[in-house]
Amino acid sequence: MFDFIRTHQRLMQFLLLLFIFPSFAFFGLEGYTRFREGDNAIAKVAGKPITQQEFDTAQREQMERFRQMFGPQFDPKMLDTPEARQNILEGLIVQRVIAAEAAERRLAVSDQALQQTILSTPGLTGPDGKFDVERYKGLLAAQGTTPTMYEARLRQELALQQVSSAVQATAFAPNTVAGRLSDLNDQEREVQEQVFKAADFVSQVKVTDDMLKAYYEKNAALFEVPEQVKAEYVVLDSAAVAAQVSVTDADIKSYYEQNAQRYTEEEQRRASHILIKAEQGASASEKAAAREKAEKLLAQLRSNPGDFAKLAKENSQDPGSAERGGDLDFFGKGMMVKSFEETAFQLKQGEISNIVESEFGFHIIQLTGIKPAQGKSLEQVKDEIAAEIKKQLAAKKYAEMAEQFSNLVYEQADSLKPAAEKLNLKIQTADGLARTPNPAAGQNQPYNHPKFLTALYSDEAIRNKRNTEAVEVAPNTLIAGRVVEHKPVTRRPFEEVQATVRERVVQAEALALARKAGEERLERLKGGADAAGFSATKTVSRVKTPAIEATALPVVMKADASKLPAYVGVELGNTGYGIYRITKVAQPAQPDAARRQNEQQQIANAIAQQEMAAYLEGLKKKAKVEIIKPFTSSPEQQGDQK
Repeated sequence: MFDFIRTHQRLMQFLLLLFIFPSFAFFGLEGYTRFREGDNAIAKVAGKPITQQEFDTAQREQMERFRQMFGPQFDPKMLDTPEARQNILEGLIVQRVIAAEAAERRLAVSDQALQQTILSTPGLTGPDGKFDVERYKGLLAAQGTTPTMYEARLRQELALQQVSSAVQATAFAPNTVAGRLSDLNDQEREVQEQVFKAADFVSQVKVTDDMLKAYYEKNAALFEVPEQVKAEYVVLDSAAVAAQVSVTDADIKSYYEQNAQRYTEEEQRRASHILIKAEQGASASEKAAAREKAEKLLAQLRSNPGDFAKLAKENSQDPGSAERGGDLDFFGKGMMVKSFEETAFQLKQGEISNIVESEFGFHIIQLTGIKPAQGKSLEQVKDEIAAEIKKQLAAKKYAEMAEQFSNLVYEQADSLKPAAEKLNLKIQTADGLARTPNPAAGQNQPYNHPKFLTALYSDEAIRNKRNTEAVEVAPNTLIAGRVVEHKPVTRRPFEEVQATVRERVVQAEALALARKAGEERLERLKGGADAAGFSATKTVSRVKTPAIEATALPVVMKADASKLPAYVGVELGNTGYGIYRITKVAQPAQPDAARRQNEQQQIANAIAQQEMAAYLEGLKKKAKVEIIKPFTSSPEQQGDQK
């Protein structure tokens, strides 16, 4: 990857944040005009507040999206830092300023564009390759939304994309710039290496007891045994609450009856059409010509209805359906433009409509299928309803139990037993807990969360052995703990680590001797000394697997090669010291055209992102963005400010 791209990593991360947060498709932001006033604003855009509640909602949705994307690998702590919170706030601000710009420009999305976007969404087709309406509705329902809500949000998202794409689409990478960067990337250098290995100098190292003791004292932290505690803890989470919730058959039946419409599939219709385009801006004569063509086709169909698919393939100007003989598959109400939908739902099976005018032109519609509205029986949805009721009851019960939990561990701070017995929770034990999370313990262990560990290492918890406060370590997850045993920081005795100290001292001294020998040799070579002792010539470049030490490659490729042979010295970590003799610089005989084309696109993308970032800064100034509460404090302190 180019140095140019690498130096813009922060910009890349910022634009990635815009891409994935938040996705209007399933987790959309409320409409731009629906801002709540209040005295808890954390920022203002165009005079309208972004409230703490809106931020909290966005953070929860971001966390849920990441959890779905990364599964058990997701660590909630990655979003629980001042920087992550500030990035989420930046995302909200950017959406607001783009939404304001879209509204000012009166940008809109047509029904056809919306429909095509939905139909082309990956994962929404059935085994037959056609749009699966049931899967579409099911995915939305799983996210707590409906087709109407989703389509309104998607329409808004597409309007916002018009703003960003208008800026990014203008960016391009000049051929000369792209070519020069690709030349640098492709450049090949012929080198020889001479390595002064530390291992070869070990026999020359003389170690004294004073050297060992000095190293031990100077590097005391290397030999420390970290501070540790053994703790008891109790966790209150959704699973613990749900286990205490029961749902009766009467509850399920009542819920089913009260939400009968939710379990009824609306009528769907399948139609084919022939479209003769006449855009809204078309002249009267163009519209008349289009209507005349449609009427001629209709006349043919009245005589030979069986030719509908044939005439659609030959004449329809809707590229999405023409090749399928005009077939649009099944659709429900609200998925087509108004005039088209009204006509389709009035036709009888096999009937062909008169000319129907819409914003896209003139349609001839043939109804090819009817899927009547039908409801699901109680037995079919019993498990689904039971899970939903249990979820709702558990959410309500969690709020009640969370308050009890917090009060009990605070008011009866000498033991976790009262809280555990009252709320039917289990007291667990964890040993070897340090002040910072242990990667080996697992990211999702409540006791391994930094906020809990901070509470556990408080003076009150360690000195007085009192319960910690209830700490929220994840959504709907509280933990409280109590220190059973505390082990302060200790240092392993010198006698115990003497062998390790000797190894380290010998290695350090050998490296120093290797570096000294290498540097002296480098100076002689630069002065014109004989180049004996170098390896055979190797060809290296930035795009090939390194034929020399990986740490040396960037130094070799950046070295001044205006005068050959050129020499450069590189420290090779614990290996020793390397000298590299550059004898030739050239371009490959056959450059990789595909890779160079890809590199040019990468440069264009980087330029587009840079221009978009500058454009967003301009929009933020125009909207007079004001950050009222920047997230510069720790998450705990930020919580105190709410």
